[in-house]
Amino acid sequence: MEEMEKKLLDLLTEICEDDVVKEEPDLNLVEEGLIDSLGYIQLLFELEDRFGIVIAPTEYKREEMDTPAKILEIVKRKADAK
Repeated sequence: MEEMEKKLLDLLTEICEDDVVKEEPDLNLVEEGLIDSLGYIQLLFELEDRFGIVIAPTEYKREEMDTPAKILEIVKRKADAK
């Protein structure tokens, strides 16, 4: 596992307060009640703070960022574009 992926999964674990996000990359965080609107805002702030990646709240639909795998893919694309 690469360093960015590990750090992102650690961040998701903090926000969701559950280690399951590390074990199930396709787990729907919304449907499982692991993240809500405030959690998403916290995630966006932390991505900017920890990774220097800026994602506007309106840039992606919730369905595009509802699993750890989808979030990781977006973060990787943004990091590669920097």
